[in-house]
Amino acid sequence: MPHAGAEALKGEGNAFFKAGSYQEAIDKYLAATKLDPSVPAYWSNMAACYEKLGKYEEMAEAGRSCIKADRTFVKGYFRLATAQKALNDLEGCVKTLESGLAVQSSNADLKQMKKDLIELQRAEQVAAYCTKANEQLQNGDVVGAYKTLDLASRLDAGNPDIQALTKRVKPKYDAMEAKRKANLTGPEIAKEKGDDAYKQAQFETAVEFYTKALDALKKSGQGQSELALKAYANRAACYKQISNFDGTISDCTAVLEVEPDNVKALIRRAQAFEGVERYRFALQDVKTVLAMPFQKVGKTNLDLS
Repeated sequence: MPHAGAEALKGEGNAFFKAGSYQEAIDKYLAATKLDPSVPAYWSNMAACYEKLGKYEEMAEAGRSCIKADRTFVKGYFRLATAQKALNDLEGCVKTLESGLAVQSSNADLKQMKKDLIELQRAEQVAAYCTKANEQLQNGDVVGAYKTLDLASRLDAGNPDIQALTKRVKPKYDAMEAKRKANLTGPEIAKEKGDDAYKQAQFETAVEFYTKALDALKKSGQGQSELALKAYANRAACYKQISNFDGTISDCTAVLEVEPDNVKALIRRAQAFEGVERYRFALQDVKTVLAMPFQKVGKTNLDLS
């Protein structure tokens, strides 16, 4: 049964709220929670008052207390998320919204706020990329600026700021690329063509180019050069994509003969060993990786070299 005294205080608080006397309303709701802190509406109404007063830290605390009082009271998540958004705690806001949607996945308010928040985060990320690209361009890092703008365009290809910066950066980048490619050796050209094919998911074609590069390097006595190791590693990635596990194992082994602690090669080879049911060998590669310092392993990914 609701606490009669607490309900009476809530009623008085509601009257103050309607009259725009938000601090007086807060006092009444707070008094109600002293009598019965388990009623989420008292905390929710208090949070609404704090929002009117622009006191978002206090609103967040009231929102948390609301959720603590009743984790199924969806409005508590909305109150807390609203405060977190106002405090620019966007990561915390997303987590709160997801927790609320886990309780009631169809809640329109939570869904709309999450949609708006994702759009806000995207816009902020695009703006940050544009700022970074402009700084890189001013510092003469044309390649860095081009790559940063590529990341930005993946988020918002039609953004006018991105397009304006791209018009300034791309001619300089194209000129630098043309000059760079003019000085490439045959194996380097083949390796880059393999990279391009891989990015377009043309794995068999990529294998052909990497093989061409490796054959040329072997003939020139550079079969264990840095370029060769990259070609082996990238061809192994292609073989993995087309489930040629024997090819993956062979190429990863070629890399590991020169670089025994190459994490990418160890992980790819372990996955390939698992694919051909050679579990003991897979386990050995995994153990080797796990024995390495966390910093070394944590910074490694499985992208192309």
